[in-house]
Amino acid sequence: MRILLLDTIHGGSEIGSAFARAGNTVDTVDVYRGTTPDAADRAAQTTYDLVVAPVHLDPSHPLLARRTAREPVISHHEAVRRLIDGHVPHPMIEITGAQGKTTTAYALAHLLPGPGILHTSTGTYAMPGLRLLFKRSITPASVLDAAEKAVSLRGWLVAEESLGVTGAGDLAIITSPLDYRCAAGKKSALAEKVASAQYCRRLLVAPGVPTGTHSSAVQLDDVTSISGQTCTISAGGRSGTFTNPLLSLPGYRVPLSLAGTAALLLGYDPAPLSTFPGVAGRMSIRKERNILVVDNANSGTTAETTIEAARYARTCAGSPGITLVIGTIKGDGAVCEGFPNDQILAAIRTIRPRMLIWVGEPPPAGDNPGPSPSPLAIDAVCPTLEEAERCAIDRTSTGSIVLAVKTWR
Repeated sequence: MRILLLDTIHGGSEIGSAFARAGNTVDTVDVYRGTTPDAADRAAQTTYDLVVAPVHLDPSHPLLARRTAREPVISHHEAVRRLIDGHVPHPMIEITGAQGKTTTAYALAHLLPGPGILHTSTGTYAMPGLRLLFKRSITPASVLDAAEKAVSLRGWLVAEESLGVTGAGDLAIITSPLDYRCAAGKKSALAEKVASAQYCRRLLVAPGVPTGTHSSAVQLDDVTSISGQTCTISAGGRSGTFTNPLLSLPGYRVPLSLAGTAALLLGYDPAPLSTFPGVAGRMSIRKERNILVVDNANSGTTAETTIEAARYARTCAGSPGITLVIGTIKGDGAVCEGFPNDQILAAIRTIRPRMLIWVGEPPPAGDNPGPSPSPLAIDAVCPTLEEAERCAIDRTSTGSIVLAVKTWR
């Protein structure tokens, strides 16, 4: 076949190379940066047997809109499904959604037995042991290498993917009903995710997510219930329970319930989720020198999540005293919507920590987290999260430590 592959920077080059290795003639065009003008000119004058385009490409792009009825167009996701056909690890679980993908993936990998591959936005790991193999994006093209690694291990694959799933797996999970516009504002991201999941053998969705016309879809609300720190599940003709203090956190309830339900649907016991410690930077807990540390330092850290982390730390430690590590790092922490000083100060005012360690540039003199006229009492200022964490551990003898630095991890 002669194939036109659009978009080189979101895994398109890898998909094009895979098609070429299979004996196809492939023209690859960079539709976002314009670094392949000769290929673009040639593509505009050529008829193809197949066109492969990412779901986020503007459908009115000249190289896409001018295709004839004789030139079928498929997504990068579907291209990967075709490329790994016959070489799919089992079980293979694909996870997509606007929120909760990474947590759901880690939780599911925690309970699956035997060898396997965990592919997430934080890295691709060999399990058990969480041994880092490589770091790639979660575009569908990255599933090619992840699936190959899983097959070589004769193990399972849990793959986090953006804007949909390939449909090659045994189970697809959509973690959130949150929607946004993509493809120059002309498509619903959620609708694209739901459409891609129609190819999967089974589909599991979070509350509020439509299932399309899938004949084997499971709605999380129909099969799970949470009472306190215990989740009870009845799905796929099986039942199971697990207890975990993370279920007291809103950000963990749906991901953990999805992971436990997925386990039952695949024939596994969800009970090992009782020992799931959380994901680093996403309310995970651990002990350092017998002091509880709640780690909520990630790219999505906000005042709200910081206050929730402090509440969780006090509950788990059984002590009100908190050492709060908070702030942003220029060029790293100021990601997404940022974590401006007024939000940081609002969190400090609500939490009222025993000790305050600021990461990054401290606020101007005179800024105050409370009604008192006294200046903000910062106990230490550190340039990095790592240095601040060491400082907190050295200075804290009782209570707990909360890490709430906005940073990419």
